[in-house]
Amino acid sequence: DSECSRIASTILSLLLSACATPIGIQRGDPHLVHRTLTANVLSTGEPGSFSVQLLRRLNLFDKFTDDPAKVLAVLHKTLKPKGDEDRLMALAELSFFHAEQSEERSYYLASAVYDYAYVFPGAHGTPPNRIDPRLRLAVDIYNRALTRGLASPDGELVELAAGRYELPFGELEISLDESHLTWAGYRLENFVPALELEVRGLRNRYRKPGIGAPLAAAHAPLESSASRRHSRIPPGLKIPVTAFLRLDDPRGALSSGKLRGSLELYKPGSGRSLKVDGSSVPIEFESTTWLAYSLEGAPVWDFEIAGFRSGDFQLIGGKKFKDGLFMLKPHRSGGIPLVLVHGTASSPARWAELINELANDRRIAGRYEAWLFMYNTGNPVAYSAALLREALTNVVTELDPEGKDPGLQQMVVVGHSQGGLLTKMTSIDSGHRFWKAISDVPFEEVDVSTETRELIERSLFVKPLPFVRRVIFISTPHRGSYQAAGILGRIATWLVKLPGNFTRLSLDIAMLRTAGVLRTPMDRIPSSVDNMNPSNPFIQTLASIPIREGVAVHSIIPVLGEGPPEEGADGVVKYKSAHIEGVVSEKVIRSGHSTQSHPDTIEEVRRILLEHLGRNDKIR
Repeated sequence: DSECSRIASTILSLLLSACATPIGIQRGDPHLVHRTLTANVLSTGEPGSFSVQLLRRLNLFDKFTDDPAKVLAVLHKTLKPKGDEDRLMALAELSFFHAEQSEERSYYLASAVYDYAYVFPGAHGTPPNRIDPRLRLAVDIYNRALTRGLASPDGELVELAAGRYELPFGELEISLDESHLTWAGYRLENFVPALELEVRGLRNRYRKPGIGAPLAAAHAPLESSASRRHSRIPPGLKIPVTAFLRLDDPRGALSSGKLRGSLELYKPGSGRSLKVDGSSVPIEFESTTWLAYSLEGAPVWDFEIAGFRSGDFQLIGGKKFKDGLFMLKPHRSGGIPLVLVHGTASSPARWAELINELANDRRIAGRYEAWLFMYNTGNPVAYSAALLREALTNVVTELDPEGKDPGLQQMVVVGHSQGGLLTKMTSIDSGHRFWKAISDVPFEEVDVSTETRELIERSLFVKPLPFVRRVIFISTPHRGSYQAAGILGRIATWLVKLPGNFTRLSLDIAMLRTAGVLRTPMDRIPSSVDNMNPSNPFIQTLASIPIREGVAVHSIIPVLGEGPPEEGADGVVKYKSAHIEGVVSEKVIRSGHSTQSHPDTIEEVRRILLEHLGRNDKIR
């Protein structure tokens, strides 16, 4: 019986083993199968299936593991003078892999050369099929290989310089026109590889796929540059650029080992494509990294509280920035300014989410220019509004003294919270209303110093700016903020220190109060928090003044919760305060007060800007 059992068991084992043939299939996870088929050196750090197939076909797989440099030399030597695209692409990926393992720059540059020859074979090869996955892989490896091949010794920067560079099979001579390293009156320097930077704090990271090494550059002023005369580019701003190495007939020159190429640098305004062999090729462009990099550790974050507490706190030094207005790129004729005005205890950095989204909408980015206004938010609203009006007037005069630029005459101003009050004061004619709200004595008859008279005239006697054609109010307390009337408002007012140039004004205000010229009791100059108290004469007067005809007005009002908007608030401003009549559109957003980064708010701003373009196509 035992013998029969043993025989039966042996037969059963043989039958079962026959089900698992040496070659066969089994159903697997489709995601895992896809990852296996599409894996490559960039996504996994290991050569992809196409390169591995070639090594195995040539019986070089194990040899490549033991001596990759020797195998690469064999593959290069046996590369045919024409065609042989499979081997060429394998050389590109395997050279990059070996460069990653050995940290030898020459193999990075060799990879870039092979990739370029594969993508742009010229007369010595066949252009790759548009849907061949290796085409996109070759471009991506080229971009990374160029970045690492031109890296500084510590690997932190990319060095764009002419010279002779060693290759494993020869040398590469690179030329560079130094004019490529200048932009808008600045010299570009300290190029950081954008592909090696992670972005945090922004909802989306945008990338325009194409060819070239995307970089983020610092800038330094060129001496005696006429083109920089009217520039308002902040010193810490990083400039998005893309480096491209154009090679002369690389496919034909591979066998000789003597290659030549020229470095080109594409900057904002250079266009989004380049020509190679008569064909237009998109340029790789990292359109978010520069913004996040500009804000990394930037002192602008310190301004938010310091700029509220101190009326004299200055973040951006230098005479040209004394009025607080700066740009993210130089003005070009026909560009429409999109002026962004932040709110209380805030800064221009809080517009980053909106800027990131709009800058990556080609319908908007090609027509609008973001201008950012920064001001000390504890100062009286009327004073800050006067600075905004003067700054805008200064810039328009600087850029277009003859008034011939149509874009500058179609300005859009967007204000958040207190910034919305400043925005309104770009588009009203106040006459004597502000003064009459605090005094029955005609201003012409008031005896004050020349300095005080000029300051009051600038702040309280407002004329609209003719070039402001559309305004957008976001979370704006047109009738004041209930928080300003409470204990938080009193504490905030206590923290505010007004500008030093208000010393004479304070003395004159005290004199006017003693003389009975001022109708309302005023023991000090009011802060912005005082101005936003619903019972304050200033906010009440401002609410009563209509915006001039010809200006399109839009309201974006955040409301917390799901109840009726009319009874709601955003935590700082009630709907009833933010709502005004006569607007072109009003959009209620279910969010808190800081809604300028909310997706629905940004989409509404996008819609309004596109509407503005539709009505102003004549400025094209």
